[in-house]
Amino acid sequence: MVGQSRKWMILVATIWIQAFTGTNFDFSAYSSDLKSLLGISQVQLNYLAVASDLGKAFGWSSGLALMYFPLSVVMFMAAAMGLLGYGLQWLVIRNIIFLPYFLVFLLCLLAGCSICWFNTVCFVLCIRNFPANRPLAISLTVSFNGVSAALYTLAANSINPSSDALYLLLNAVVPLLTSMAALFPILRQPSLDPLPPDAIRRDSLIFLLLNFLAVLTGLYLLLLSSVTSDSSTDRLLFSGAIFLLILPLCIPGVVYARYWFHRTINSSFRLEGSGFILVDDDDLELHKELISRETSMIGDALIVNGNGSTHGIPRCNSSGESRGCCETIMEKDQLAMLGEEHPAWMLVRRLDFWLYYVAYFCGGTIGLVYSNNLGQIAQSLGHSSNTTALITLYSSFSFFGRLLSAAPDFIRAKVYFARTWWLAMALVPTPIAFFLLAASDSWITLHAGTALIGLSSGFIFAAAVSITSELFGPNSVGVNHNILISNIPIGSLVYGLLAAIVYDGNVGSTMGIIMSDSAVCMGRKCYFLTFVWWGCISLLGLASSLLLFLRTRPAYDCFERNRISTQLS
Repeated sequence: MVGQSRKWMILVATIWIQAFTGTNFDFSAYSSDLKSLLGISQVQLNYLAVASDLGKAFGWSSGLALMYFPLSVVMFMAAAMGLLGYGLQWLVIRNIIFLPYFLVFLLCLLAGCSICWFNTVCFVLCIRNFPANRPLAISLTVSFNGVSAALYTLAANSINPSSDALYLLLNAVVPLLTSMAALFPILRQPSLDPLPPDAIRRDSLIFLLLNFLAVLTGLYLLLLSSVTSDSSTDRLLFSGAIFLLILPLCIPGVVYARYWFHRTINSSFRLEGSGFILVDDDDLELHKELISRETSMIGDALIVNGNGSTHGIPRCNSSGESRGCCETIMEKDQLAMLGEEHPAWMLVRRLDFWLYYVAYFCGGTIGLVYSNNLGQIAQSLGHSSNTTALITLYSSFSFFGRLLSAAPDFIRAKVYFARTWWLAMALVPTPIAFFLLAASDSWITLHAGTALIGLSSGFIFAAAVSITSELFGPNSVGVNHNILISNIPIGSLVYGLLAAIVYDGNVGSTMGIIMSDSAVCMGRKCYFLTFVWWGCISLLGLASSLLLFLRTRPAYDCFERNRISTQLS
């Protein structure tokens, strides 16, 4: 029981790390000041945002570090990179030191790399300590990464609401302090034995309560963070947010006490099966074993050729109906079952992977680029004083989107859809939001569009790890997911450059103003064409995700039927 309680302390520590290390989400809070101080154009400012996202391209370095250093050392190495990257930027924006543009670019790159290292530490902690409920642990902890901007907004307002440079100082110091707070649980990681079924169901109940508490935390930050009358009120609200982050420590104790009470006082009490079932490694292995048995029964052998295509595997959707002109696209190199391991060389030759890549590239990534431009978007529409409110709105709805990514696992026993179907549905709000933003420049539309984009991108970010694991193998997910998220720096460069070119091109045609040495575009035209382009690109991502769903649905349906038949037998 002691070991079980320790693993929940580790989960809460992981929540703390994620909650305070999503520092790239508050870039818009200080980007205008940074642009003015450095005297750079919008294109050059976009390159700084790209540098932060480019840190994800070096995600493999954190895995390499874990091969030679303990987890706690890697965590503090990440904190040191953030302290250096953001700390020196704070000195620059405060005019204490002067650095050329190229060095500021490198500092942004270093800060972005620290975020990726923190994420790796959190993934490893969840995988090691929650093998039976890995998707729920990852989904819950990654969700809190979305509230970082809201937490930093409350912290900055409680100290000095008029200083945007304060965000950089907080970004540098707070992750280091959080790492210190999380050190003790991490050092005392238990050696966990395999859990019996009743313990797995008890853990599922704890996850359900933790998700409920997470929803309350998100609502608190969304609804009360806008109440900014004075610094004392903001300090009170920030204290309430910290209390909500500490409160999860009590949930496992309550559940264990309840379990002990019923087991001791009422031995006939049983905690019936949870209302949700997960696609974990054991399920996938059982699924592959069943497929192999069916294959051997009909005398066919499983043969995988150099292109990764399969022959001799019984497909669950063999209806014999022709699909017309779409038959080639639907059947070519189609996944036969979930959980088959794909090394990198096989992954990049899969059509399903590239459909997945385009869906992520034109969905989640474009939402992240939108958040990087929130400061200039609000400024161009004359709402620069409300930039922090927009950042909080995006952050909060990104948090809710990440939490919603666990919905398929909670309701699967009653309503089942392939996870790729959920991915497609999560992409629907993005083009709607961009076309709304292009159609109107009202304050209400700006709020609604920001909320929809945050909700959509948050779901995609959190669901991607599970989708990658199911489609291309759980053992290869570390390498394969890093290949997938290589689209983030590419998208940050392409989409951001498009927005910056449109922005700079409209400075002369609008009532642009000059702040220091940088030009500021004012008016609806500054981002109108950008929103139209982004909306069309997100439609491409939606179409790609729908095609991915149609191609992978037979594998998901086959898996579900095998799982149900195994339970009934």
